[in-house]
Amino acid sequence: MKSYLSLVKFSHTIFALPFALIGYFLAIEYSTISFDAILLLKVVLCMVFARSAAMAFNRYIDRDIDKANERTATVREIPNGSVKPKAALIFVIVNCVLFVATTFFINDLCFYLSPIALLVVLGYSLTKRFTALCHLILGVGLALAPIGAYLAVTGSFAWLPLYISFAVLFWVAGFDMIYALQDEEFDKKMGLSSIPAKIGRRATLNLSVLFHIVTAGYLIAAAYHANAGFLFWLGTAIFISLLVYQHLLVKPNDLSKVNIAFFTTNGVASVIFSIFVILSFYI
Repeated sequence: MKSYLSLVKFSHTIFALPFALIGYFLAIEYSTISFDAILLLKVVLCMVFARSAAMAFNRYIDRDIDKANERTATVREIPNGSVKPKAALIFVIVNCVLFVATTFFINDLCFYLSPIALLVVLGYSLTKRFTALCHLILGVGLALAPIGAYLAVTGSFAWLPLYISFAVLFWVAGFDMIYALQDEEFDKKMGLSSIPAKIGRRATLNLSVLFHIVTAGYLIAAAYHANAGFLFWLGTAIFISLLVYQHLLVKPNDLSKVNIAFFTTNGVASVIFSIFVILSFYI
C-alpha cells in the first residue's frame, strides 16, 4: 500500500482536491440544490480515482525515462522495483473503471464526459515526447476538478467555476515549469520537450511569472463574479501572496528551493484558499 500511495504521489492530491471542494460548494451556494454528503463523497472519489490513474499511467509510460534519470532512478517505484510495470498498468485500469463507474451514479452528463476527462489526464503523460505545451496539458487535467465537481451538483455549465478552472490551469502550468527546471539538461539530452529545455532557465521563470499573473487575474475575476465576501477576497489575497513568495524562492542560478516552491508553497496555498472560500459561504 505504501508503494502504491508513493507511486501516485497521493500527498500531491492536496493540489487538486481543495479545488474540487470549491467547485462543489460553489454549486451548492449558487444554485437551489441542497448539500448532499453522499454526492460530495462521489465527487471526492472521482477525483482520487482519476488522479491515481493519471499518476500511475505517467509512471508506467515514463518508466524507462525515469530509470535513465539520475534524479528519479532510485526514488520512483517502477525503476527501483518496488512496483512491477504490469501491476502499475492493472492499477491504472482499475482506477479508470472505478472513475467511470462512479460518474454513472452522479449524473448522465458526468458519465458521458468521463472518457474525455480520462483522455486528458492520461494523455498528458505522452505529451512531453512531442510538445513543450505539456505543462499546460497538465494544467488542463487538474483544472477539470472544480468544473467537474460543479457539474456533478448542477448537471450544467456556468461561468463562475470556469474562472476557477482557468486559474488552476495557469497556476499548475506555472509551477510545473518551475519543477521541470530540475530536468532541463536531462530533457535536452533525451530529446524530450519541456519549456525549460526549449527556452532556458531564466525565460522559463519569466514565463511562469506571467502564467501566475494570469492565475491571479482569474481568481480576482472569480471573486468579483461571485460577489464575494471578505473571506473569499482574503483567501484570494493570500493565494496570490504565496504565488509571489514562490517566485522569490527560485532563482536562475539557485534551484535548491524548487521542492519547497513546488510542494510546500503550492500545497499551503490551495488548502488556505479553499478553506477561506468555503467558509465565506457560511460566515
